[in-house]
Parts: sequence; C-alpha cells; structure tokens
Amino acid sequence: MRAHLGEFRPHSMCRVLGVHRSGYYVWQRQTVGVRKREDDRLLGLIKHSWLASGGVYGYRKVTVDLRESGETCSRHRVHRLMKGEGLRAEVGYGSKPRYRGGPVGVIANVLNREFAPTAPNRVWVTDITYIRTYEGWLYLAAVMDLYSRQIVGWATRSTMTSDLVLQALLAAVWKRKPGPGVMVHSDQGSQGAFNRSSQHL
Repeated sequence: MRAHLGEFRPHSMCRVLGVHRSGYYVWQRQTVGVRKREDDRLLGLIKHSWLASGGVYGYRKVTVDLRESGETCSRHRVHRLMKGEGLRAEVGYGSKPRYRGGPVGVIANVLNREFAPTAPNRVWVTDITYIRTYEGWLYLAAVMDLYSRQIVGWATRSTMTSDLVLQALLAAVWKRKPGPGVMVHSDQGSQGAFNRSSQHL
C-alpha cells in the first residue's frame, strides 16, 4: 500500500483490499515509529564517525565508513540525517585548514608533547565530546588545566559550531584570569581554527 500512496487514496485502497482503515493507520504509526528509532540509532553512528574524523567527513565519507563497519545504509539517508542535524564537512578531507576570515594555516605545536607543567595556568588542553540527552545530542567543549587536571572552562551547543572551543576558552579565562603566556593545546580538527596544535593566549 505504501508504494501506491501517490496514486491512490488510503481509504480507497483499504476498501479494495478489504482492510479496516483504523487498522491501516495503526500499522502506519507503528512503521513510522520503527523508522524513527532506526534513524536515531543510525544518527548516533553517523555522529561518531563524523566526530572521529575531526569534522572533515562529508556524507559520502561517512557512508563509506558505516558500510565498512557492517551497516547497510544509502548515501541519501546519511545525507538526510546529517543535514537535519547540521553536520557537514567543515574542511575538505586531506586539504589544508581554511577559515572564512582569512588564511590560517597549520599552527606549530609549541607544546611538543611536554605534558608536565610545573605550575597552574601554564598549559591548558581542550577537547570536544558529545552527550545524548532527552532533547537530542549536546556538544561539549572543555578546557583542562594540565597541571591540576581540573576543568577550568566549558561550553555546550546543540550543534557543532566553529566557535565552540573559543567559548570554552573565554569561560576559562574569565574564571582563572591567567597571566600572559598560557599555552593552549588542542587535538581538534577544524573547530576554532585549531589543528592538533599548541598556541599561546
């Protein structure tokens, strides 16, 4: 019946097939519910793939990633779910970072894997994760003081935005009020123009 909805009205098909209309609508609601649950499950896998890529995967790369893990899904479905959630490739895969305000380039890693600061507010590290809530997915950017291992700033958004890390850093600066020269290290991809690098505030 679903395949012919564009040609015939539901009540006409129910009459011809001898199906009660109430039973048809119950079946339709159940089908929609199953599809919604499956979309939610697939969306979780899509977000995991997209975040693991640092935000550089578009729907084509995400589809390939899901198929390699054993999922059966079409590009159209992945594109629809990513578009509805606001997920897109911020930076082309394999290309240099770009920022609409001007060229950024890859920032040198000043920290150079020396992860043992001798005092607070010398080295901060940032990270982004996502949390599932009753209202949908929530993206969390956190700033940790590498000396005390304490979270000194954080920010949340319902969608991944380029200034999410920046908002977390501003919260950390407001809370700690560090002196000049604090080093910030990030393993993020394109968010806030960070690219697995360290830089001074």
